[in-house]
Amino acid sequence: MVHVHGRQFHLTNGLVSYIFEANEYGKLLNLYFGAGVPDREDFDYLVEYQHRPMSSCPQEGNLLYSLEHLRQEFPEYGASDYRRPAISVRQPNGSAITNLEYTGFRIIEGKPGLSGLPALYVDSTDDAKTLEVVLLDKLAGLRVRLWYSVIADLPIIARSARVENIGAEALEIERLVSFNLDLPDADYEMTELTGAWARERNVERHRLHSGTQTVESLRASSGHFFNPVSALARPGTNEHSGQVVAAAFIYSGSYEISAQVDTYGVTRLQVGFDDFDFHWHLGAGETFQTPEALMSFTVEGYNGMSQTFHDVVRKHLVRGPWRDKERPILINNWEATYFDFDEDKLVSIARKAHDAGVELFVLDDGWFGDRQDDTSGLGDWYPNPRRLPHGLKSLVQRINDLGMLFGLWFEPEMISKKSKLYEAHPDWVIRTPGRAMSHGRNEYVLNFADDKVVDGIYEQMKALLSSADISYIKWDMNRNISEGYDATRGFERQGELFHRYVLGVYKLHELLLQAFPNLLIEGCSSGGGRFDLGMLYYTPQIWASDNTDAVARMKIQYGTSMFYPLGSMGSHVSIVPNHQSGRVTPLCTRASVAMFGTFGYELDLARLSTRDYEEVKAQIAFFKRFREVIHAGVFYRLVSPFEGQRDAAAWMAVSEDRRTAIVGDYHMLAVPNSAFKRLYLEGLDAKMHYKVHCTGVSSIEGLIFTGSELMKVGMVSSDASSGESGGVNPLGETEDFASRLFVLSAQD
Repeated sequence: MVHVHGRQFHLTNGLVSYIFEANEYGKLLNLYFGAGVPDREDFDYLVEYQHRPMSSCPQEGNLLYSLEHLRQEFPEYGASDYRRPAISVRQPNGSAITNLEYTGFRIIEGKPGLSGLPALYVDSTDDAKTLEVVLLDKLAGLRVRLWYSVIADLPIIARSARVENIGAEALEIERLVSFNLDLPDADYEMTELTGAWARERNVERHRLHSGTQTVESLRASSGHFFNPVSALARPGTNEHSGQVVAAAFIYSGSYEISAQVDTYGVTRLQVGFDDFDFHWHLGAGETFQTPEALMSFTVEGYNGMSQTFHDVVRKHLVRGPWRDKERPILINNWEATYFDFDEDKLVSIARKAHDAGVELFVLDDGWFGDRQDDTSGLGDWYPNPRRLPHGLKSLVQRINDLGMLFGLWFEPEMISKKSKLYEAHPDWVIRTPGRAMSHGRNEYVLNFADDKVVDGIYEQMKALLSSADISYIKWDMNRNISEGYDATRGFERQGELFHRYVLGVYKLHELLLQAFPNLLIEGCSSGGGRFDLGMLYYTPQIWASDNTDAVARMKIQYGTSMFYPLGSMGSHVSIVPNHQSGRVTPLCTRASVAMFGTFGYELDLARLSTRDYEEVKAQIAFFKRFREVIHAGVFYRLVSPFEGQRDAAAWMAVSEDRRTAIVGDYHMLAVPNSAFKRLYLEGLDAKMHYKVHCTGVSSIEGLIFTGSELMKVGMVSSDASSGESGGVNPLGETEDFASRLFVLSAQD
């Protein structure tokens, strides 16, 4: 809705409202972001002016007007605002002072895409509307187009910016964010997803304080250490209630999410490129498009926030046939064989897995070039003649003849010095002239900022994928760029390397999906090192972590679910002792954690006991029965493994019609004679009656309860630790790292 002669804007779908205006001086001021509110002709009363000492005032004679004390949409530094800007552009005379003024708007039906970048989409123009607002600095020859897209059925707004050089001389973009939101106060707790390799996306919260708090990556990837998402929640907010403002970046490279709190309590939330390693030379007539950022609002706590992002990923980000298709249960040979395999050994593993109900066999590292260990072969994407003397086609055919799909591991962004590709093209490697090259895992990074490198790798992959019936690829990336330098470009464009590299990664994905539209790509970066919304546009699922230990995975998957849906999380049952932690956990727990993901196995089923193998078959049958509920249902976190001394975790998925729910209940170390336990469920129909079935011993097996009881009174989840183990205990035996799955079925 547009008011006051086209200078005031109210973006709303009834669920959320975003209100801003262009004032009489051409500056965009933010008036409100939050729950949907009724429209009115004029919201100008929300602009507050006051003269404050030490303020700079850009309008002569007007002591009330200072940009330092106004909440802005696209702020600039140095012309009375001294906070972090949304944009900084160096001009030919050396100045970075700009004065972008509002010149007009247009409304676009639907949701435009972004060339070369991932972005939200809608199936129909009725599902979204987009506002374009145009800003102009005539003196600098600079024009900026801001895009705001409102999705019809979700409390979320997508925002990006397009910068245009309409002058005669080059400009240098030194800072640029995709969205800026000035909030009227700082009474928030900031949630971050932090960690490292094998312990990705742990949930951390802290109160906002004066100054700047930042989540960032300087790695040309989103990284294991911080994730390009954040939430600001009112104190006291929990999983089920409370106001949350959330931000996320649809991007896979270096980024910055910052919350700057000034001494007047205003919070400036920004999402965009990290300006430490970003600099863009914008020639005359050239344009630059930022990636898209998302912001959402809810009063339904962290679960409400998560459900919004789960919906937007499933309905408006993941594309192609795998958006709605059931993802296949897979078995990956890596932890079963590492580099020690041949065709017959692989077929033997696949046959046992097929008999158990597995649908996809994935051949991991070691199948290509002269790959004998991790020092050689990367870049040579043809079958390893020592391990696969009959090539891939023979192996794939034998796997397909079993009735299974076939998948293959790649690491297309990397190269080994011991490879034919390196011998032919050492110039394709990223390196700084005259400097030593750092390596990671004995590998080096190809310059995906160079189109000929991307095209060269694509031709190899295309030839291989065309040679056999390959349905899936696992795309790995095991190190970050060091000694960054783009030998194909000059001095003024070296700050573009990291972003151009990411664009090259996106380009290769797009080329493969255009050539093989039914291909399922699972992203991976030493596990969860590039788990972000940008990759989910191309890869509907991502390996959540190289750590397959079920106990560690409870935290990893719990944290990941804050923004990412269950169907995006690659999650497998692996062998014990676990290869990352050395921990031994029950087979049922390994499966009941992995089921709240894409689900698969990473072991040789032939090495299991008969009893364990029969249990695996039962697990697979269970997952196939409830796969749609888990992946397409509404997810609720019930008990956090990050909080208190509970030593437990719990979550649940509820079908859209609320007739079926699957509850995962997990306990860590067994404590004898412990307290009775009760879970308070969420998302059920209060009036429906539900019959409870438990995969383990439970005192409520087969009983029927109303949804109201299960949510308000709670579901009894006591196990054998609530007393003395053995003897007359009616709940069976207990053990460390125990788990149970409860199935709730509506009764007519």
